[in-house]
Amino acid sequence: MTDLNPVLRRADTNLDNSLQRLFELVRIPSISTDPAYKADCRRAAEWLVTTLTELGFTASVRDTPGHPMVVAHHDAGRADAPHVLFYGHYDVQPVDPLELWENDPFAPAIKELDGRKIITGRGTSDDKGQLLTFVEACRAYKETVGSLPVKITILFEGEEESGSPSLKPFLEANAEELKAEFALVCDTGMWDADTPAIAATLRGLVGEEVTVHAADRDLHSGLFGGAAANPIHILTTALAGLRDETGRITLPGFYDGVEETPENIKASWGTLGRDAKSFLGEVGLSEPSGEKGRSVLELTWARPTCEVNGIWGGYTGEGFKTVIAAKASAKISFRLVGEQDPDKIRESFRAYIRSQIPADCSVEFHEHGASPAIQLSYDSPVLTKAKAALSDEWPKPAVIVGMGGSIPIVGDFQTYLGMDSLLVGFGLIDDRIHSPNEKYDLNSFHKGIRSWVRILAAL
Repeated sequence: MTDLNPVLRRADTNLDNSLQRLFELVRIPSISTDPAYKADCRRAAEWLVTTLTELGFTASVRDTPGHPMVVAHHDAGRADAPHVLFYGHYDVQPVDPLELWENDPFAPAIKELDGRKIITGRGTSDDKGQLLTFVEACRAYKETVGSLPVKITILFEGEEESGSPSLKPFLEANAEELKAEFALVCDTGMWDADTPAIAATLRGLVGEEVTVHAADRDLHSGLFGGAAANPIHILTTALAGLRDETGRITLPGFYDGVEETPENIKASWGTLGRDAKSFLGEVGLSEPSGEKGRSVLELTWARPTCEVNGIWGGYTGEGFKTVIAAKASAKISFRLVGEQDPDKIRESFRAYIRSQIPADCSVEFHEHGASPAIQLSYDSPVLTKAKAALSDEWPKPAVIVGMGGSIPIVGDFQTYLGMDSLLVGFGLIDDRIHSPNEKYDLNSFHKGIRSWVRILAAL
């Protein structure tokens, strides 16, 4: 439809009832990691099925070995409309320590915070409030024009906060039913309270654990020092060689598949006010340590990394013990971007470490997972339309950002369903997700609903 105003007005007039529905869902303590709340997780899934069915979706609770999935379908008002898959999760984190909550975490309320209204309670931001912005946008359409502007499949998960053990098998078993043209994921946040954001990139990950073995036992450093190989020296020397003096990673082929960020995107990041001083100053640092000549946002959003996450060996207890350790270990993670191949990165790392090991020593490796990076084309029509729609709703234009971490579901959608994902969320940095006193700004909830109205129309 060309005139969105009636649908937007409906979203506005529905707000009080939308809030009451959110309160109903938040009151269900759907803590997925604690078996004591198994029945509550099912109750949340059933509540969502009832709500979606009332809106005209064909919705059902799907059993898994763990907590159930919710799957729902609704056709569009026109046959040539695109088909989207919307994902969210209804489970929540535990509330411990309970004594730090100002109110009952499962008794949501509206409160004032620094002059703005907030919705309090566990799951208000992560992810019940977020997923309901989409559902309530669909409600505004159905109650105004009787149909939806796109064909929609919904997948609500009940194990996201406990590692999603049932998700991959479920996607694989139901791939044909769940496939769409692209996915919409509302489990992210705004740049700030006035500036919406779309995450176009997610870095991938390779985790490695390495142990260097030398002598068959710990040795007296007086008797053997200077003659026996020291695995801590060997390992630390090898790890130090992973980066050169400019901050670049030295592994052969490491940068295969890494492309430069477009200049216009880097220029837009330069307007966000996040420089080394402000970014690193929050943690007591000031100087970027990665590749020289790049901004902190480029380093954390668009460049690959190699970080030593832990290292140990020898005697580390109280006092002093003069030994040469028999072995030394470290854990290393690589964050990947672009088309970097996780398997090739792992192979290159292991080949390099082996090349540093003396003939009378040995090395063993243990892998800790691998996933490729996610990159939505910066000129993707889907991204362009969503950015314009968000910019029409919020005080400031939407920005295209990257995410330094990983969201496994996005990779799973690519792997099992062959779909890219559009990541749009309305959480704020101070929402205290996973912590006591979680909240969701009322403005985020209200304008989040209106934003999905606009995005669905644009798509």
